[in-house]
Amino acid sequence: MDQATAAPKPLPAGAAAGSGADEHSEDAATAVVSLYVKQKKIYARAVSGWFAGWRWAFVWATQLVFYGLPWLTWNDRQAVLFDLAARRFYVFGMVLYPQDFIYLTALLILSAYALFLFTAVAGRLWCGFTCPQTVYTEIFMWVERKVQGDRNARMKRDAGPWNLDRTWRAVVKQASWIAIALWTGFTFVGYFTPIRTLAQLVAQFGLGPWETFWVLFYGFATYGNAGFMREQVCKYMCPYARFQSAMFDKDTLIVGYDAERGEPRGSRSRKADRKALGKGDCIDCGLCVQVCPTGIDIRKGLQYECIGCTSCIDVCDGVMDKMGYPRGLVRFDTQNGMAQHLTPAQRLRRVFRPRVLVYTAILLVLVTALAVSIALRSPFRVDVVRDRASLARIVDEGQIENLYRLQIMNATEEPQKYRLMVKGLPGIQLADAGDVIDVGPAQARWIAAAVRVPPEAANNAGSGAHPIEFEIERLGHGSDAQAVRTVEKSTFVVPR
Repeated sequence: MDQATAAPKPLPAGAAAGSGADEHSEDAATAVVSLYVKQKKIYARAVSGWFAGWRWAFVWATQLVFYGLPWLTWNDRQAVLFDLAARRFYVFGMVLYPQDFIYLTALLILSAYALFLFTAVAGRLWCGFTCPQTVYTEIFMWVERKVQGDRNARMKRDAGPWNLDRTWRAVVKQASWIAIALWTGFTFVGYFTPIRTLAQLVAQFGLGPWETFWVLFYGFATYGNAGFMREQVCKYMCPYARFQSAMFDKDTLIVGYDAERGEPRGSRSRKADRKALGKGDCIDCGLCVQVCPTGIDIRKGLQYECIGCTSCIDVCDGVMDKMGYPRGLVRFDTQNGMAQHLTPAQRLRRVFRPRVLVYTAILLVLVTALAVSIALRSPFRVDVVRDRASLARIVDEGQIENLYRLQIMNATEEPQKYRLMVKGLPGIQLADAGDVIDVGPAQARWIAAAVRVPPEAANNAGSGAHPIEFEIERLGHGSDAQAVRTVEKSTFVVPR
């Protein structure tokens, strides 16, 4: 917030001096308040250490899965493919239809509860190690350091004029960022369009408009978020930083600064006796601020901008080693652990507190329910739609006939045979009873079914809609010889 004092305005020609309130208002100091402060660019310093090694391990693990999974094959097809055009979703051995959307809902609920549990126990380690924003920012920053140098070199170049050295480095960096972003967009689209087909279309310059749009859109989002917005996404756009405090308590593991040990901070030589100087272990070097990707000072306590990346721990441990002080001035600990000097065993016992136990119990119930649901999932699905374009009618021998349309969806990757039956009213039968229905692997087939009821049964039932059931039996054969049945309800209309 800027504040300035305006100089008194000169009196206009011919005006009388000393005009009371007017003169006072002209000479009064005017406060100019700026409601916007330009964001200062953060130049994060490179850091190495135990936690940095783990962070890069997660970068490699997540990106090997993301970039590599579309190239895996399963049953002569892409192992993971969400074919929106055909409305088929392949996840290794599973074939899912839009009617299986409940599994996606369950997966999202599981992810939410897992995040709640993990945050209650270990804070924002998800943000610091595996969040896509953090992962791609780490990759883009690595490219930036390799091309333009570490923190001081980048600051010096940015402050200087545009010359040949600065220009070619900027071009190489931007070109590398764009290549990574486009490859990321290409891989993302490869989960929805078979990636080998997509690669051929790209090589032949035959990419369709929608594929082109999503490759460029996702690539642009990666380029903008990881290359330019970076910490702004974590601080202002991500809602997780805003509601994390609802999941934190004083027994949650956080990246914290031990003020009792570190204060009063101050610089000194390695040979100086800090106790004689009345100083704490913190030498006020500022490296913990320089390595922070969100630009905060961890010594000011817990802040919502902290993403738990642990860079400050690694760099502070390095400083402590050089000074000959014990490590852990900045460390993973709980607020109670620091205040009460708890041992690791005491902190571990506090992990099993009511909030954590409730989250764990709910998560286990949901995981079990999802696993049982998938295990008991029928290998085919059936939708029954009464043909409303055709009214109930009287056919041969006075029988009442209703028409239906059935969609049989084969959720296996082998051709299957099915037999259709109907029950619910005395004498009810199919016009084509006993016919076998063939459905190809991972295919859906619509069939028309004419259901008839004898006139005496229709008279006894009375006019109106009556509940009936279609029973569809899969005839076992081949690798799966077990017959499977499913039942779908509908209604049979007897006219007046």
